[in-house]
Amino acid sequence: MVFALCGAVLVGIGAYGFVTRLRPLHRIVAFNVVGGGLFLYFGALTRTSAGVDPVAQALVITGIVVALSLTALAVALVLRLADEGEEDKSGAERPGPGTGGGRDGLDDDDGRDGGTDACAADGRRRR
Repeated sequence: MVFALCGAVLVGIGAYGFVTRLRPLHRIVAFNVVGGGLFLYFGALTRTSAGVDPVAQALVITGIVVALSLTALAVALVLRLADEGEEDKSGAERPGPGTGGGRDGLDDDDGRDGGTDACAADGRRRR
């Protein structure tokens, strides 16, 4: 019963944090606190007087693994969103692959210097 109550408290704290926080990373953490509380609550409910239900425990463990992978995806999306936001603020766009930006190791001739673009040994453009 103590674990079920602790799980309910975690769900409440996580829900409060999810509603009150505006930053995406804080919301991801709050959502994970809600998930952790639910896993604790369901894990506490699987224990009966006859023992522990292995099917319910397997479902909780599967939920934990799925939550971990979705958290990694959410953090990757937040990082990508932050990276895109920095580009918008600076006003400069990063060149894509094959556009001569040097990110992919290619150096395209832009035609402004008569075709004499050359790559230096460290990968930077010389003019």
